[in-house]
Amino acid sequence: MPHSPAEKKRVVTRLRRIQGQALALERAVNEGTECGALLQQLAALRGATNGLMAEVLESHLRETFLQSAQGGQQGPRIEPESQIDDLMRIVRSYLK
Repeated sequence: MPHSPAEKKRVVTRLRRIQGQALALERAVNEGTECGALLQQLAALRGATNGLMAEVLESHLRETFLQSAQGGQQGPRIEPESQIDDLMRIVRSYLK
């Protein structure tokens, strides 16, 4: 999860762009836009979502592993095996 104000702003901006793409896609469907154009819009929406997912995943990986490596993790220590299991669950859902 992005923590700095700049990172949060960047993520919220991407989310708003994705929201705009989804609304445009809905309008296109309601207007009976041809399939080719709809597919192009869907691909753009998927690309935007994948980009956001990659950015948040990278932030999560850096936070999880850099804090662990630096001994800076606060609260109860999470075992590396558990961290890997959690991350793999996220990656698998992302790849579906």
